[in-house]
Amino acid sequence: MAKQENEIKENRGSRKDSADMLIYLNGEFVPSSKASVSVFDHGFLYGDGVFEGIAVYAGRPFRLEEHVKRLFDSARAIDLNIPLDENQVAKAILDTIRKNKLDEGYLRPIVTRGEGTLGLNPTYCRKPTFVIIPLRTRDYPLMNLGKQPARAIVSTIRRNPSFCTPASAKTLNYLNNILAKQQANAAGVDEAIMLDWTGAVSEGTGDNLFLVKRGRVFTASLHCSILPGVTRSAVMDACGNLGIKTVESELTLADLYMADEAFLTSTSLEIQALVEIDGRKIGNGREGTITKRVKRKFEEMKKKKNER
Repeated sequence: MAKQENEIKENRGSRKDSADMLIYLNGEFVPSSKASVSVFDHGFLYGDGVFEGIAVYAGRPFRLEEHVKRLFDSARAIDLNIPLDENQVAKAILDTIRKNKLDEGYLRPIVTRGEGTLGLNPTYCRKPTFVIIPLRTRDYPLMNLGKQPARAIVSTIRRNPSFCTPASAKTLNYLNNILAKQQANAAGVDEAIMLDWTGAVSEGTGDNLFLVKRGRVFTASLHCSILPGVTRSAVMDACGNLGIKTVESELTLADLYMADEAFLTSTSLEIQALVEIDGRKIGNGREGTITKRVKRKFEEMKKKKNER
């Protein structure tokens, strides 16, 4: 650890590539080139775990408390015991930022069931694995994609219903979303919008969806198999501050096709205008006025110090 501290001091003020980042691994900071987990870890074998994606602005994690609470909520949903309490997890996140002198970037805390044996039975996993991966903005392409308007298709892959896997939990099981993303890639567009099992509009493969109609902002309600996004919550707060009415409801494909504006939200994308769906223009095919207003308000929110 002393050697790592010296390396940090020597590199102070200098650029560091992602390969030089220090990974938090079960209470220790390890160079990314040496950070590893067991091939018998159930997170690797079965996607048995939870995670968060946290943006860092001016050296501060954005909405840290909300992210930490959702991490613990996700863990409770799959009966996974995180070996630290919420304050200790928050401290580990802040320590990761400081150790890497991370000014602008992204953090991914991950908790898995831990090392076990082949076979689904989680009782053989004695100790959870806790990892925090830091990335600088320039090393995480997704954090630059949101600046350009997106085109999307409606995927034929349905979002997993909550009575199968908890949609409100941010788990490591993303194959459902990956299959939809493959359809977007094959269609040559940026994103795929997924429907829930009833046919209602749900969300994108890794982002929440908002529609604008007659000056009001609409988004799918939580019972439509969506993840309660932290950025989604921030956008709803931004709309409230702007005096824009936000409605959570069950949205149809017709609502999507007839929207005046649409945009996607996530930690990495922030707020990305959606200007085309299934080859049809949304509104006039350009980023809308309300979308721009919400983005400006979100930029103001990023600059405010959070409670920690």
